[in-house]
Amino acid sequence: MTSRTVALVGLPGSGKSTIGRQLARRLGLPFFDSDAVIEQRIGCPIRLFFEQEGEARFRDIEAEVIAELAAGASKVLSTGGGTVLREDNRRILHANTVVVYLRSAPEEVFRRVRHDRNRPLLQVDDPLQKLRDLHAQRDPLYAETAHFTIDTGRPSVSTLVNMIVMQLDMSDIGRATPGL
Repeated sequence: MTSRTVALVGLPGSGKSTIGRQLARRLGLPFFDSDAVIEQRIGCPIRLFFEQEGEARFRDIEAEVIAELAAGASKVLSTGGGTVLREDNRRILHANTVVVYLRSAPEEVFRRVRHDRNRPLLQVDDPLQKLRDLHAQRDPLYAETAHFTIDTGRPSVSTLVNMIVMQLDMSDIGRATPGL
């Protein structure tokens, strides 16, 4: 393992950014949201970039950002929901970070994000069905990439952070990673 980076993966709206910020505070590490880094790089909201340039071009930029963020100094990294779609991203994350899959039921995610207009893949007639489709497609990829999985369900953010910290402490990965 080249760094002590903890990377969070999961569906859009599964809590990666919210939990990631709290986890970073708890571990005393900087927090990075790959989507925020991408928006800085492209100079516009992802939603607008998606509309103008398309998903494939977005995924190219995302792959560059993930490779950069997975390397280097220790941090907590929240990844975009579709990061795992590319095999290279899955391989890089698994090899260079401790990957935590925040597994959320599509219905739970829908409850959280139903009014959010900044999620390009959910701007469809039936966003719940879209989340179900995304879950069916991506759940095996998240599971393949992850070192461990946390079911988000109804626990509070602080409880989920505690669960992640306990997993890091108990795992060989956490012990092999000084400071975690």
